[in-house]
Amino acid sequence: MKLWGGRFKKSESKLMEDFNSSLSFDKLLYSEDIEGSMAHVKMLSKCNILSKEEGESILKGLQSILSDIEDGKLKIEGDYEDIHTFVEVNLIERVGQVGKKLHTARSRNDQVAVDFRLYCKKSALEVIKNIEKLQDVIKNLGENNNIMMPGYTHLQRAQVVTFKHHIMAYYNMLKRDKARILNAVEIMDENPLGCCALAGTTYNIDRSFTAKELGFKKPVDNFLDGVSDRDYVLELLSNFSIIMMHLSRLSEELILWSSKEFDFVQIDDEFSTGSSIMPQKKNPDAAELIRGKTGRVYGSLMSLLTTMKGIPLAYNKDMQEDKEQFFNSLDTVLSCLKVMSGMLSTLKIKKDNTFKAVKRGFLNATEAADYLVNKGMAFRDAHKVIGEIVLYCEEGDKAIEDVSVDELKKFSSLFSDDVYEFINYENTLNRGIKKNLR
Repeated sequence: MKLWGGRFKKSESKLMEDFNSSLSFDKLLYSEDIEGSMAHVKMLSKCNILSKEEGESILKGLQSILSDIEDGKLKIEGDYEDIHTFVEVNLIERVGQVGKKLHTARSRNDQVAVDFRLYCKKSALEVIKNIEKLQDVIKNLGENNNIMMPGYTHLQRAQVVTFKHHIMAYYNMLKRDKARILNAVEIMDENPLGCCALAGTTYNIDRSFTAKELGFKKPVDNFLDGVSDRDYVLELLSNFSIIMMHLSRLSEELILWSSKEFDFVQIDDEFSTGSSIMPQKKNPDAAELIRGKTGRVYGSLMSLLTTMKGIPLAYNKDMQEDKEQFFNSLDTVLSCLKVMSGMLSTLKIKKDNTFKAVKRGFLNATEAADYLVNKGMAFRDAHKVIGEIVLYCEEGDKAIEDVSVDELKKFSSLFSDDVYEFINYENTLNRGIKKNLR
């Protein structure tokens, strides 16, 4: 069933029909397609392009289709080219010939553009909602575990921090992710309906009316750009990729921390799996899957960038490739945000093990150098002295704070008993409160 064909002598081959059809995936846009059509019909009636009776009949038919789809009475299936064809053919079956007037002053080019913008806006807000839920989980996890742990650079123990400060770094990453998505929504918030195929229409339509009706801030400025713009999809896919990168980094840390080599955390059984051969195994599969699915979202971004890079203005059928990439990425991001929220909300932090790692890591070495600087030594000299002390401690299997003052004085006469208070880990953290280390 097609909305075109008058200028063709031969029928489309079955191979081409299957190749061309998008109903299998763009059926997800049924609600937006009907919403856009209803706004269009209201505008046509307002502008006296349709009579009041015609408009009311079409609107009633569209509403009945929407209700039947959502109630499960009407299945989106069959030999239709796309969701637009499905809706229009079913409309004509329900209201008769007047249904053929629905498409007056409209093309499928601006129709799909408005459908997809509406869908992307709605989806973006859904992602934001799940980001905020994960932020709440992270904040609670940090507040309940304001405990000492090593901070790392190069995956080597560096300085003492708190688990709260560490995990809140991801809170801030997600805060930026949320801001990026809101910015993308602000940029995309323009109505392409009324652009028609590429050059507008000779009918005296009211694009501002449909923009307001559909919740857009304004109509698009350029018709060609309106039907061929997919920047908003690319921007959201880019934002989704950054979200997944952040989730993947956190997943990597959870995987490391749950290993016996670190043993900082225990991932709940609900988010772990076992081995079919090794009875002792408890694998962090939820975190590993998030880390793995990141590549799927990156791939969608690169796929659509590649699709769009050589397309001349205005609409080309290549752009049909945008939807599956977006739908897949959206599902992936939402599922990963939800799984990460569940995993973190049940995560247990092993306080004793994080503190033992602090003790074994010479994490007060920088503070020891600062101590000497406060006594008047140049930092580069202090750096050298403490490096020699660390080497001495490694050879003697002891921590800096376990070295006696007399031993320390062999490296510098500036050491005295007050050094132990200065390099005490708790005191280091207390001084770091002003730097938000708590």
